[in-house]
Amino acid sequence: MSTIPTTGLGLAPASADGCPDIEVVFARGTSEAPGLGLPGGSFVDALRSKVGGRSVGTYAVVYPADYDFLAAATGANDASAHIQYMMGACPNTKLVLGGYSQGAAVMDVIAAVPFPAIGFNNPLPPNTPDFVPALVAFGNPSAKLGLPLTSSPIWGGRSIDLCNAGDPVCQTDGEDVAAHRAYAGGPANAAANFVAGLL
Repeated sequence: MSTIPTTGLGLAPASADGCPDIEVVFARGTSEAPGLGLPGGSFVDALRSKVGGRSVGTYAVVYPADYDFLAAATGANDASAHIQYMMGACPNTKLVLGGYSQGAAVMDVIAAVPFPAIGFNNPLPPNTPDFVPALVAFGNPSAKLGLPLTSSPIWGGRSIDLCNAGDPVCQTDGEDVAAHRAYAGGPANAAANFVAGLL
């Protein structure tokens, strides 16, 4: 897959024609196939039904999503590049950022929530919050460290960080691995309700 150019390279912004009203930039979880993943796809489907007919595009963050968790930086660089591209090419599109499990860690990295991210070298510009009304995290590893997205001084008020009861990835006392795989139903709908309220 080719790399999408970022703003700041002297490229003229693309026409707003073809820009969606809303775009969800989502990073899938560990070992999910390339694409939005199950929680991400369920979240987008639920969101589409709640935004009054506005168009909802998607961008699936490109990164390995394997068991090398430090590779979350690869996803963070890709997500940041795409977000910056959209800010220039489609300035009226409302961007919704999201991730599941390791993908939530990708969003932590670009939102500057502390997470080990060796190799992250494409931080978002200071005006990014003007384009991003909402962030969503499912099964976020940083929540286990007491640092959910909702703790961010910049992003906290526009974030929802969902952790199922017993999920060992986002809770220190969690022991229910199945709980970590159960974000595609009710939690995805709850996140869509939250996001729709900010759009």
